[in-house]
Amino acid sequence: MRRLGWLLVLLPLAGCVRPAEGRALKDLEIGRAESGGLSLVVEDGLAAVRGLEPGALTLWGNAPVLRLRATAQAGAPEWWTLVVRNAMPDAVLSAEAGSEPLEVEPGPSMVPTVKTWRVHLRAGREVRLTVAPPDWDQPKPYRFAALADVQEALPKVGDIYARMNEDPSLRFIVFSGDLTETGSREQLEEFQLRQEASRIPLYATLGNHETFTVGVPYHELVGRGSQHFTFQGVHFSLLDTGNGTLDPTVEEQFDGWLADGEDAVHVVGMHIAPLDPVGVRNGSFSSRNEAAALVGKMSRAGVDLTLYGHVHSYYAFSNAGIPAYISGGGGAIPETFDGVGRHYLAVDVDPAKGVQDVAVVRVD
Repeated sequence: MRRLGWLLVLLPLAGCVRPAEGRALKDLEIGRAESGGLSLVVEDGLAAVRGLEPGALTLWGNAPVLRLRATAQAGAPEWWTLVVRNAMPDAVLSAEAGSEPLEVEPGPSMVPTVKTWRVHLRAGREVRLTVAPPDWDQPKPYRFAALADVQEALPKVGDIYARMNEDPSLRFIVFSGDLTETGSREQLEEFQLRQEASRIPLYATLGNHETFTVGVPYHELVGRGSQHFTFQGVHFSLLDTGNGTLDPTVEEQFDGWLADGEDAVHVVGMHIAPLDPVGVRNGSFSSRNEAAALVGKMSRAGVDLTLYGHVHSYYAFSNAGIPAYISGGGGAIPETFDGVGRHYLAVDVDPAKGVQDVAVVRVD
């Protein structure tokens, strides 16, 4: 009976060898939809399809540049309304069928990060749509914000956005997980609604708190947990480490992203850091061997900056020579003994010179 008891304990664990596998596979489905007479693919899964019905498409963007491939079927409406939430405020829409430009009409925008257009689609022809600022592919210096760990502080996160709004040079926010307390649909929707008080979009990966709700609605509402994008010559990779590990499917993708960014400035963000700089807060990967291998891989690929959350404070340290920062200052049960409090990071990058500055901006 004793042996049987141990067997019953171990059997459920056998299915948890890859705890993030389901999310990694779900990532591959993001940005694909077919409904209302339209077939759609968002390249690299950089947006979640929030609505698709005849003549109307709504996306939640999770990167500053979105490229879409769309084909309208026979009998579908000729004019489509495209709404992109969490878009760059200066984003424009361009549309082409082959080399032929298509008609685009900008619509009203009551919120800086919600953009609306009408576009003329011809049935049976694949159309390429690009939503991006006009200067997105021009290598030049800029500034972005980094933040993590809002959780139960969701009702008061508005003062962080207000402080960010005072800096007109910030282009977007990189968020390293734990948007909400339990990752429920209601909490994520509230996070997104409150985020629209910010004049700039927020591009996120999930944290361990987003895994607390069965079914993980994060994918449906926000998008991929692991993704890669470039903006003005700088590469960004956001990785799902919500279970204190990197799933092999994601690691294989990351190998490609590292190769793409090897000769460029490359910023990597994730929620749980591979190695905890303090070592007493359960703030690192479950496997020290996996952590060391990942850090070594990033170092060899020339990653320029790593950004983490999970620990509700601020720490600056080094990962095998890579500058590393924990910025868990979104308000979630802050550490009281370090005196840092609620904060975010303002990061200056130059595609020709690398990371120029990482500054702590105090909010409290």
